[in-house]
Amino acid sequence: MRARSALFDVYGGHLRERGGAATIAALVRLLEPLGFAAPAVRTAVSRTVRQGWLRPVRLPAGPGYALTPRAETRLDEAAARIYRTRPSTWDGRWHVVVLEELPPRPARDRLTSSLRLLGYGELGPVTWVAPRPSPELTDVLTSEEVAARTFHGEHDGDDTELAARAWDLAELGGDYAAFVAEWEPRVSAVDASAAAEAFAASQQLLHAWRKFLFRDPGLPPQLLPEDWPGRAAARFFDHHTGRLAPGANRFVESCLDGQ
Repeated sequence: MRARSALFDVYGGHLRERGGAATIAALVRLLEPLGFAAPAVRTAVSRTVRQGWLRPVRLPAGPGYALTPRAETRLDEAAARIYRTRPSTWDGRWHVVVLEELPPRPARDRLTSSLRLLGYGELGPVTWVAPRPSPELTDVLTSEEVAARTFHGEHDGDDTELAARAWDLAELGGDYAAFVAEWEPRVSAVDASAAAEAFAASQQLLHAWRKFLFRDPGLPPQLLPEDWPGRAAARFFDHHTGRLAPGANRFVESCLDGQ
């Protein structure tokens, strides 16, 4: 876990629902149990400000940093997928994105990463599909100065086969099972009543789980196998996130109260 990723996780997992702002002193205290010293936190904050995700604000306790509207949109979209709060409303149509041309390599790599994060799977060099449109798509295409055609359409064929072509579901399912096997002994041993320990464990678990956002588009149930490992992994994540939440919340409140 890098300091910038940890910062995003703290804002998304705890600060977003508490106004989306904190002093730099509070951020240093929050990231300390994760192994980050004050200089690393300050560097991560400065970098995140330059990238347009945070903005400086004046808080009652002093200078701080708040989420930008762009960051709020990204974190809300991510949270809906992490905690699966969005009901499945798939109507059998796919959202299709066809790039008018491929950007140069650096921009192409950034675009590929962003589209996967938004839930799109690659059918070809310029063609991407998703079970639902992302509200961030326009901003992503604009930021990379890429023109594209977008539309909804039904697949003239087997939707299950289309999904298997756009995403490697066999590998993804295996990684979900490996996630549970790796984290079960680690997180089960954590004392949920120890606030700082519960906070650190919950953030580490969230960080590991969040990596699936780049690979799992949240396909509708009818396109997934009956024994899809992602379901058991989601139940595991929810259970331990809930078990650690009281202690983690106490730790967050103590850090913010000391602002």
